[in-house]
Amino acid sequence: MYTHNLDPVLFSFGFLSIRWYSLSYIFGILIGWWLGKKIINHILKISNLKFKIKDFDDLITYIIVSIIIGGRLGYVIFYNPGYYISHPAEILKVWEGGMSFHGALIGIIIGTYLFSSKKNIPVFFMLDILACVSPIGIFLGRLANFINGELIGKVTSVPWGVIFPAFDKLTRHPSQLYEAILEGIVLFFILNKIIFKKIYSMGTCSCLFLVFYGIFRIISEFFREPDVQLGYIFNLFSMGTILSLFMIFAGFLIFNILRKKNENKQNIF
Repeated sequence: MYTHNLDPVLFSFGFLSIRWYSLSYIFGILIGWWLGKKIINHILKISNLKFKIKDFDDLITYIIVSIIIGGRLGYVIFYNPGYYISHPAEILKVWEGGMSFHGALIGIIIGTYLFSSKKNIPVFFMLDILACVSPIGIFLGRLANFINGELIGKVTSVPWGVIFPAFDKLTRHPSQLYEAILEGIVLFFILNKIIFKKIYSMGTCSCLFLVFYGIFRIISEFFREPDVQLGYIFNLFSMGTILSLFMIFAGFLIFNILRKKNENKQNIF
């Protein structure tokens, strides 16, 4: 058993504080940016695809904006619409917390589509790269959630349980770490194993990301407390579970659509 005593603030310089959560975003983007270029170079070597690495650099700006806007609006719409309808000015206070992964995902998809259309780049090529590097940011983000003592797990008696004194004195599942392992480490190895194959069908990793993240998130939701303001919908499902079910459905649907297209036109890297 472990009693949580971690400080969300790494350094504090008067009015300026450097938080682990902010660093998770920064390092997630930087490491993902570096790995994304490695993946692109690999694909360019085994295919006749024409692509400028500089375009991927330009995409990063779109991704950052998409994560912030999508993540915030996703939280507002999915998790606390009533409050923000009554207090619309609070929507802009991103620094006070309140981000949704599923909202950020939608934002990234829209931002990538707009970028790819503007640059005349296959959208699934870009989405596949992002799918393979995203688990890095997810892993770091979930570690930051654990450090912050947020998104806590359900009460348990397992020997690796954690007490979060800022919340209560009960021993709980470290659900943030479960998510870090499944949505971060396991998902990372699955997708990167596939994309580094010598023959690869465009769109595969995008679809598998939706399916596997959805499955892993649902598993993690069994060990995680539902959001206080929502509880369980229909007394059965957390909002995270419902949104992840849509992810899984979308992943299978898009995969089948792409597979049928590939039967008529080879869409291989």
